[in-house]
Amino acid sequence: MTSYTPPGHHKTFAAFRDHLRAVGPSFDADEDVLGGPDGALAQPFEASGLAIGNRFAMHPMEGWDGTREGLPTAHTLRRWRRFGQSGAKLIWGGEAFAVQSDGRANPNQLYLNDDVDVLGGLRALLAEVREGHAEAGFDRDGLVVGLQLTHSGRWSRPDGPPVPRTVQRHPILDRRQGITDDAALLTDDELAALVPRYVRAAELAAAAGFDFVDVKACHGYLLHEVLAGRARGGAYGGSFENRTRLFVEIVEGIRAACPGLPIGCRVSLADIHPHRPNAETRIGEPDRDDPNARYELGFGADATDPTAFDLEEPLRFLGLCQGLGIELINQTLSSPYWCPHLQRPASYPPSDGYLPPEDPLRSVLRHLEVVRTAKHLLPDLRFVGTGYTYLQEWLPHLAQAEVRQGHVDSVGLGRMALIYPDLVRDVLAGRPLDRRRICRTFSDCTTAPRNGMLSGCFPLDPYYKAMPEAQRLRELKRMTRPRIS
Repeated sequence: MTSYTPPGHHKTFAAFRDHLRAVGPSFDADEDVLGGPDGALAQPFEASGLAIGNRFAMHPMEGWDGTREGLPTAHTLRRWRRFGQSGAKLIWGGEAFAVQSDGRANPNQLYLNDDVDVLGGLRALLAEVREGHAEAGFDRDGLVVGLQLTHSGRWSRPDGPPVPRTVQRHPILDRRQGITDDAALLTDDELAALVPRYVRAAELAAAAGFDFVDVKACHGYLLHEVLAGRARGGAYGGSFENRTRLFVEIVEGIRAACPGLPIGCRVSLADIHPHRPNAETRIGEPDRDDPNARYELGFGADATDPTAFDLEEPLRFLGLCQGLGIELINQTLSSPYWCPHLQRPASYPPSDGYLPPEDPLRSVLRHLEVVRTAKHLLPDLRFVGTGYTYLQEWLPHLAQAEVRQGHVDSVGLGRMALIYPDLVRDVLAGRPLDRRRICRTFSDCTTAPRNGMLSGCFPLDPYYKAMPEAQRLRELKRMTRPRIS
């Protein structure tokens, strides 16, 4: 089995830097991370008229921990409070909030339920962020909080079992999901009917006091699949203009209803061929039987090379966003459903994943390379970068270098925020990191919801470790997952 050295195993900065340069010769990290107001990561910036107080962002998450009616629970409120306590000044989207019931990725996802007090639930979430921020000693200046609006499309599981709502036939993904006919396909009328749902969700977010909304177009969910819908006919498929039509209609609808509400977009800017575990080694490999077959169904995927990107259309999409007045872009790659090694680099794959086919550090750098390219070509956009958690102890060193050199505007944290949200506070204060709380990418926060449980850091956070699910996860890992060393 191929083995890789996780960044946390490097005992010195020099050892990490040698590994980094060997994997990505164009990259370097800063040996000294500067805390205090003069540090690069502490600098404010502006986007869409929003003054953002530092260079850290909390990525949006699905906690699988709301009520069946779509309202937050104590688990949800705790996560949001910790976002505020972190010290990050950009809370990007906070939560993946579904615009209607059948667009939920799980039965406990927050969603636009017309029969309950959604506005009250959103206000409670926002209050937790702000109160947590104040509790940690930060003032409200520069704190920007958004709500992510989504429909899960192909990956919808509103009541537990999969109920995919697709926009095109996909031989590989259809086979995995048991789709054998066109029954799961959304019609043009059904897609058009989603526009007022996004608009209504945005209106409630604005009424609750959120600073912006994110129109989610990533990770294989509905709007991401529409962007890749070359095999679809009708008004929303085929040409680039048609494939971006639904996104444009949603943005224009929100603009008309909420003219003062900024809009952002978390988007998978590149993709590769869906991967599967090799039957013998469990190492990920392209899921294809014909090595010469073209792959035309990815957004930002090279049609001829199953592991390469083609950024022509994603860059065109960013230009479209700029033309629509969208300045805030949160960059990510691919999907956790068909390419987890790229989307979420990890030392330990989730229970339904595979061993990485490349050094996970290389996958991290692929994220950074894409956002570098986008920022260079569209410097007026403000980019949040992704992929940093895998860097572990050395996260601040590479993050500071990328921000200082102007390659990215903000450093986004996802999994790390579940166990160590105040990593941000420690970095900004110039304190050493607490090694006991650093995310080691065990992937339990993914394995748990894949198996019907809520998401959290079960190995390290006492809050989740005390739950019955922690023992269930340990048993699952023994049965399904090999270790990478």
